[in-house]
Amino acid sequence: MRTTINQIKEMKQKGEKITMLTAYDYAMAKIVDEVGIPLILVGDSLGMVVMGYESTIPVTMDDMLHHTKAVVRGTKQAMVIGDMPFMTYHISVDDALKNAARFIQEGGAQAVKLEGGITVAEKVRRIVECGIPVMGHIGLTPQSIYQFGGFKVQGKTPEAAAKLLNDAQALEEAGAFAIVLETVPAPLAALITQRVSIPTIGIGAGIGCDGQVQVINDILGSFTDFIPKHAKQYARLTDIIRVAVTEYHNEVKTGSFPTNEQSFSMDESILAELTK
Repeated sequence: MRTTINQIKEMKQKGEKITMLTAYDYAMAKIVDEVGIPLILVGDSLGMVVMGYESTIPVTMDDMLHHTKAVVRGTKQAMVIGDMPFMTYHISVDDALKNAARFIQEGGAQAVKLEGGITVAEKVRRIVECGIPVMGHIGLTPQSIYQFGGFKVQGKTPEAAAKLLNDAQALEEAGAFAIVLETVPAPLAALITQRVSIPTIGIGAGIGCDGQVQVINDILGSFTDFIPKHAKQYARLTDIIRVAVTEYHNEVKTGSFPTNEQSFSMDESILAELTK
């Protein structure tokens, strides 16, 4: 049985911290699931860490569904959340419903995530009414970086802080089961966490949130174009991979790979027939 939204809500009530990670492929999702991470986000961050774009904006529904299917196949216990990409829920409620349904029906996800607060609350409400769990996302919303002028901390003025609190409450009222708070001052994130009854999942929002989410490539050190301030590298896979690839390259060039151990034999009599 996969993690349910009720179990996630109960974790907040019990004061139990919630862990979420991104995953974009079968093999990595399988590892994350086996460790026991309850929430896996197939984030549109794949546009940057997998596809090499400068932002998440070019990511399409087809991109997201392709990766969501792979993650679902690699998991048994985690709730898989599909990240709705740019302009797939902004134009109309009908668009939002159609694309959210695609994540569930085609992608096999158990929930979707939308960026925005009050402006998307009605769409969140309608999606939830159709039986699809929704995770909200406020603060630094990467799909709006052109409006923000880059990846900047949000909520640092009285007006901006009040807006984020109102956004969180609007998402709660609309039926979201949790809210991601991204790049928000820690004291403000803690206040929002106290003011809403649903779990908050922080990324660059301090320890006061109910849980934490990170991009898996950041914590594994496998994406090094830039390292966000909010990320901690628990490994440096880039260095390990570089050593392994260099060793393979050198062994092929010198003829020391493959050896008999990596080769297959055959009946010598068959070979003799071929060389007559």
